[in-house]
Amino acid sequence: MDNYWRFETSAVHAGYNAEDSQRSVAPPIYETAAFAFDDAQHAVDLFDGKKTGLVYSRIANPSVQMLEGRVATLEQGIGAVAMASGQAALSCAFLTIAGAGDNIVAASSLYGTTYNLLGHVLPQYGIEARFAPQHDMAQFRRLIDARTRAVFCETIANPAGSVADLEALAQLAHEAGVPLIVDNTVATPYLCRPFLHGADIVVHSLTKYMGGHGTHLGGAVVDSGRFPWMDHRDKFPRLTAPDDSHHLTNFSEKYGQRAFIARCASVPLRNLGAIMAPATAVAIMQGIETLALRMERICFNAQLIAQFLQQHDAVSWVRYPGLADHADAALVEKYLGGQGAGVLSFGIGGDEKAGHRFQDALRLVRRSVNLGDCKTLACHPASTTHRQLSGDDLVMSGVTTDLIRLSIGIEHIDDLIEDIDRALAASA
Repeated sequence: MDNYWRFETSAVHAGYNAEDSQRSVAPPIYETAAFAFDDAQHAVDLFDGKKTGLVYSRIANPSVQMLEGRVATLEQGIGAVAMASGQAALSCAFLTIAGAGDNIVAASSLYGTTYNLLGHVLPQYGIEARFAPQHDMAQFRRLIDARTRAVFCETIANPAGSVADLEALAQLAHEAGVPLIVDNTVATPYLCRPFLHGADIVVHSLTKYMGGHGTHLGGAVVDSGRFPWMDHRDKFPRLTAPDDSHHLTNFSEKYGQRAFIARCASVPLRNLGAIMAPATAVAIMQGIETLALRMERICFNAQLIAQFLQQHDAVSWVRYPGLADHADAALVEKYLGGQGAGVLSFGIGGDEKAGHRFQDALRLVRRSVNLGDCKTLACHPASTTHRQLSGDDLVMSGVTTDLIRLSIGIEHIDDLIEDIDRALAASA
C-alpha cells in the first residue's frame, strides 16, 4: 500500500496486495468462520496475544481487513475496524471509551437513529448524552465536565444540512482533554478528511456513499492515532490501565498510537458481535473504487437541483450546503472545497398531505429512506427516519414536518428535474 497515492488511486488499490492472494486481481472473499492452528501451543499464544494471526472471523477476517486498510487510507488514519452497520460503528466507538456515569456531548443536528442511540439507548446503560446546537461553542463548553468522554458531530448533518466547524470543535474538545468523534458519512473522505482539521476518530456508514449502490450494510470506525490517551489516563482507564475484559491488557502500553482502534476491535466489537461478512467487505471495496467518480456527478446534480428548487413556487425553502446563501457557506468552502455532497432538503408548500402527494407522484426518483445510492431517493424524515423522536427532539435535530429529503444520484440531470418538477406540480 502506497500512502503517497492520490485519492482516486487509493480508492482502487489501497488495502490490497495481489501478491498476497495468489495474484488475484480482484480481492478474494475468505468465506470461512474460523482458521486452523499450527498446534495446541499456537492456539494458546494467539488467544494470549503473544502471537498475531487469524483465529475466528468474528475477531478478524482477511477480506474485512482489506476493506479496513482501504478506508483507513482514504481517511488518512492509522487503522480502521469494519462492522455490520454504521450504527454498530457508532455504538462501538462510544463504548470503547465510555461507561456508566460518563457522558458524551453531541451536536443536536443528527440522523434520527443516532439521536435515538445517544438520547435514549445509551442512557439506559448509564451513558448520558448532552446536546448542543451545532454552532453554539459556548453551550458545548458549558455541557462538558469531568465525566465527559467525547465530543461528537456529523460533518454534514443529516438531514438538516448544517456543516460542523471541525477545527473549533476539535480545539474545544482537546482543551477539555477528550477526543472529537466525527460521523463523515454524508461528506465522505472525497470531500472532507476530518483528521486534517483536528478530529480524532471518524465513523462511517459504509452502506451509503462508500458502498454506493444500496446493496450492502456496513460501518467503520477509523482512528487518527493522534489523541494522547496517556496524557489523560484518569479519563480513559479502559485504554490506559489493565482491562479486565481482555487479559488485563493495557492497550496504550501494548498498542501505542493504535490503542483506541485495538480496543474497539478487541472488546466492544468482539463481544457484541456486530461483525461484517467477508463477501460484504469485498462488495463495499468494489463500491469504493468508483467513489470519486460518483461523488463528482452527485455533487453536480445536487447543485443544479437545489438551484432549481430555490426558484420553484411550490417550495418554501431549500437547504443545501453548496448554495451560495447557505448559512454555513464559509465552512463549506473551508472543509468541503465548496461542494455540498448529495443530500439536500426542502420545505414543500401546503400541509403534510402535500408532501405525500409529492412523493406519490414521483416516477423516476425512488421513495426510500436510504441515501448515498447511485439512484436518487426521496423521503419524509419526520414520518420515517426521525419518527421515533418527540416533537422537542425533532426541533433539536432540525427536522420539520414540511421537510422532504432528497439523496441525489447519478442519473441525467434533465430527467431528474423533470420528475421532481412534475411531482411538485402534483403536490399543489
